[in-house]
Amino acid sequence: MAKYRKLSKTSSQRKALLRNQVTALLQHGKIVTTEARAKEIRKIVEPLIALAVKEKDNFDLVKVNAKVARKDANGKRVKEVVDGKKVTVYDEVEKEIKKDRPSRLHARSKINAVVYVPTEVPAKGAAKKKNTKSLDLAKKLFDEYGPKYEGRKGGYTRIVKIGLRKGDAAMEVLLELV
Repeated sequence: MAKYRKLSKTSSQRKALLRNQVTALLQHGKIVTTEARAKEIRKIVEPLIALAVKEKDNFDLVKVNAKVARKDANGKRVKEVVDGKKVTVYDEVEKEIKKDRPSRLHARSKINAVVYVPTEVPAKGAAKKKNTKSLDLAKKLFDEYGPKYEGRKGGYTRIVKIGLRKGDAAMEVLLELV
C-alpha cells in the first residue's frame, strides 16, 4: 500500500499543490477541493497544528532597547541637518519581545518549511505594492490555533462532502478547521 496519493502529478507539481493548499487552509480556515487532495492535505496540516499546540507557550519575554525613528503628525520621519546632511532622528524605546526557546524555534522552521509566505493586499489601496504585507503563518499557528485546540487530542480538520464537480464529476469537499 502506498504512503501517499500521487494525484496524477509529478512530485514537484504535487508538492507545490499541497503546499499551496495547506497555506490557503491555514490562512483562511477552509478551502474547497477534491476528496483525494483533502485527505492528503489533512495528513500535512494535522501534525503542524499538533506541533503548534505543543509549543504555543514555549518562549521567554525579553526586554530590549530599540531605536525607533521619530515621526511627525503625518507619519513621516523627522530629519535634522547635521554637518550639512539630513539625518533621521531616532528615539530609544524599551520593548518587550518574545524570544523562542530552541524547541519552538525548531517547530517554527518546520512549519515554514511546509507553508508558503502569503501576502495580504488590503481592499483599500489595492494595486499598490507598498500596501501589501506578508503574513507569518507560524505566528498565527502559535498564537491563534495553539490556544484554540489546546484541550483537543487531534482531529483538527473536518471534511464535508459537497457533491460532484460539473466538469469531471470529481467529488468536491469542503476542508475546514474545526
